[in-house]
Amino acid sequence: MPFGQFIVKVHGRCNLACRYCYLYEGPDTTWRTRPAAASPAVLDHTAERIAEHAATHRLRHAALVLHGGEPLLAGPDRLAAFADRVRERVPGRCTVHATVQTNATLLTDAKAATLARHGIRIGISLDGGVAAHNTLRTDHAGRPSWPAASRGARLLADRHPEAYAGILTVVDPRTDPLEMYESLLALRPPALDLLLPHGNWTSPPPGLADRAGPPTGPRPGSATPYGDWLCAVFDRWWPAARRETRIRLFEECIALLLGLPAATESLGLDPVNAVVVETDGSIEQVDSLKSAYDTAAATGLDVFRHTFDDALRHPGVVARQAGAGALAAVCRACPLLNVCGGGHYAHRYRAENGFVNPSVYCADLDRLVRHVADRLADATAGDPP
Repeated sequence: MPFGQFIVKVHGRCNLACRYCYLYEGPDTTWRTRPAAASPAVLDHTAERIAEHAATHRLRHAALVLHGGEPLLAGPDRLAAFADRVRERVPGRCTVHATVQTNATLLTDAKAATLARHGIRIGISLDGGVAAHNTLRTDHAGRPSWPAASRGARLLADRHPEAYAGILTVVDPRTDPLEMYESLLALRPPALDLLLPHGNWTSPPPGLADRAGPPTGPRPGSATPYGDWLCAVFDRWWPAARRETRIRLFEECIALLLGLPAATESLGLDPVNAVVVETDGSIEQVDSLKSAYDTAAATGLDVFRHTFDDALRHPGVVARQAGAGALAAVCRACPLLNVCGGGHYAHRYRAENGFVNPSVYCADLDRLVRHVADRLADATAGDPP
């Protein structure tokens, strides 16, 4: 399957020092030896490789994600020029959907206007919708990032709603799920991405330290703090009189339960179609793998000497596109296989045997999927056959 999402690290440093960051505080240290920002040559070769891939595979759509670090450190004009360059070079039949993922602390009206004018939508990363939720998100001097980040979010909602892509937030079961959800709604995001923290069997996520090894079968009565949290938010989101925002995790779960195609790293069996270009031009697998071990995302390829088709043939990418065949036996035998899909690839890692394990969130995903299935069944119980 060709790549359809191109994540380009336009800047490899961040103006924040979030204490839980898997990229800068995790096991992978490759960022330390890379340039802070992508050079004009890297960006030029990347645009050419994207256009080449789009032409080879007759892509009708391509997602361009301007990423970091903090991509706004590169400046909005540079981001806009790169997005324009990609659009100019891809075949005319290919539509490029460009997004920048930012912590919003550097966002101003002028920067947002520049990005919007060049067709770049703006996604924001936040831990929650109030200051108390963001205590771990500080700058390098230890100062809270919330005042600037919240200003950025409200600026988008008030002044540039057409460019507001939504909010990405990491689930924290220590927070009140309804308070968290409603506080995020106050920032008026058109969409929410609720992500599970990047952890695995060797380095379990917060609250799951007792999960010493992958399950070999059902574990009745297992604690499911993340599943419980997500179910509480689902029960607030699902029956609302109007759709207050989109929540991708829930929408994809519903689609998969109905037998519809869905595309998310966290659920389903669809092959992953994302690839990363680092600031030095290295072609890598997705960043989340860096939470497993040092160099986990490396391929040994780069945009100067290799094509994205070369990356498609890399064993790590092949494994991500192998569907059920790459899963542990317990996953292949699970009745929720087509919906859960084994969970996020990075969350399956265990030092002893790599990624051939169920997700460390297996019990939590089971809880969520069954809960959504029950609510969906209740909602359709009166429908004619």
